[in-house]
Amino acid sequence: MGGRRDWRDVVRDAADLALLGVLLTLAAVPLLTAAAAAGTASAAVHDWTRTGSWPSARTTLRRFGRSVLPGVPVSLLALSVAALLAADLAALATGSVPGGPVALLVTALIAAGLAGYAGLVVVEVGGNGGGRWRAAARFTARACLDAPARWAALTGVTALAGLLAVLVAPVAVPILAGYTVAALHAVAGRLPVPADPAARRPVPADPAGRRPVPAHPELR
Repeated sequence: MGGRRDWRDVVRDAADLALLGVLLTLAAVPLLTAAAAAGTASAAVHDWTRTGSWPSARTTLRRFGRSVLPGVPVSLLALSVAALLAADLAALATGSVPGGPVALLVTALIAAGLAGYAGLVVVEVGGNGGGRWRAAARFTARACLDAPARWAALTGVTALAGLLAVLVAPVAVPILAGYTVAALHAVAGRLPVPADPAARRPVPADPAGRRPVPAHPELR
């Protein structure tokens, strides 16, 4: 993505990300394919930020196809946790369960923190081709403890995306999904990556200078 860029490049990038969001939403419609769709979209953004070009349709379809079945448990877990937190927040907000504003605030903070963790997992999954959710989840759990500022930043991105999803027209939500994935990668790439817990040395940066690339064998 080197060279001089003008407004046409910005418009093209915006259109590409909007299309990515629409395709991501369509692929996630069956719900059980949500994890595969998110991982594939993240892998596409990862390639784009590194090389300046999007992966081919064949590569994207291959990534999606091989990640559907492994992603089903991830989709079920994510949907279950989201549904439980939403129900808990709704019950606290309406006074159906005791706790009041304090319990509502604590639950909201927990939900935001989990969303930030999930966002960082999606970024890490994108770095290994859209799969290996378990390895990415383990690495991200350690990374959140080693670099809480990075976790907090991703939490802010997901919280802002959630707020915008409520405020914008429903037809714009799929477009927002593409921008959210790109924002997660952009913010994660600009913040320090924790040291490799195995080698106890910093993770090497991407030679293209775009974002740090995980150098963990478990994520390859």
